[in-house]
Amino acid sequence: MQRGRRAFTLVETLVVVAIISLLVGLLLPALQQARESARRTHCTNNLRQIGLATANHESARGRYPIGSESREWAERPDFPHQFFRWSVLAHLAPFYELETLLRGLDLSVPLYVGLTADAIAPQNKPIVKLTVPLFLCPSDAGRAVSDSFGPTNYAGCTGSGAGGGTPFETDGLFGINSRTRPRDIVDGLSRTVAYSESLLGAGQRATTNRAGIDAQTGYGFTFTAPLDEGPCSRPFYYNFTDLRGFSWANGEYRTTLYNHARVPNSPVLDCLAALMSTPDLARMYAGYGWRAARSRHTGGVNVVMADGSGQFVSDAVDPAVWKALATRAGGEMLTP
Repeated sequence: MQRGRRAFTLVETLVVVAIISLLVGLLLPALQQARESARRTHCTNNLRQIGLATANHESARGRYPIGSESREWAERPDFPHQFFRWSVLAHLAPFYELETLLRGLDLSVPLYVGLTADAIAPQNKPIVKLTVPLFLCPSDAGRAVSDSFGPTNYAGCTGSGAGGGTPFETDGLFGINSRTRPRDIVDGLSRTVAYSESLLGAGQRATTNRAGIDAQTGYGFTFTAPLDEGPCSRPFYYNFTDLRGFSWANGEYRTTLYNHARVPNSPVLDCLAALMSTPDLARMYAGYGWRAARSRHTGGVNVVMADGSGQFVSDAVDPAVWKALATRAGGEMLTP
């Protein structure tokens, strides 16, 4: 006579469930780590593509693209020259391999053709609003933070942040109307950072309330330019008037420029300002900044060097080394 099958006891079932839970607990962190490793690699590849476009620009024009544009608009000579403000990413538009849509940008007119934040030339308005995957790190939110512009995680390095975070005549590769050539990078292409990443903004805009403003995703704003540690320690506004990374087209410290005044993922809140009270139309509204490289990668940030090579730099990097990597002709003999 054949015996019937013995059913699992409650204890055996609980043991099996416990084993499965243990395996899931072990596998999930490994899976998450693998996914983040893939995202970090993707982020590095994005930066390398931007670096390649930069090299192609230099090959075609004999210099690197400008970090931000400032010039008189013949149609409105009374306009501040900063209204042009086209970023390094915008000036690279003809040199990206895949982003053919960006090649329709009309850089002969200012980014802003009026006095309001959405006063964009009709031919450029639909293009600057595009969310371009090349400009976004997959480890971050990957979403627009402005109604009028497409976002970016990537920014050109202006240098050490000397001169109170000035965007003019910087000691790095990029700045307002910069025209850096390879021979200007006397520290060596492989020892000079060209681009890094920074996080998209979050939190309330144009607020005087520090609550809810995180150092990784927010910034303080003062009306003192060049920057000074005193006003930066007690900003008048936070996130004024747009969130960080709000526009790949806009060449300023909130978006496509950054420097090495602070180490990667610094716990200190970034500080920005604008030059408001000046009769000089070439400098009026110019943005000053101490904006750090920031990422959601564990322990550091991706950078691409002037020679196009990618590196991962630890949050624990020596501040002197980090600043040395930002300058093109500082004469330092330091490596990351």
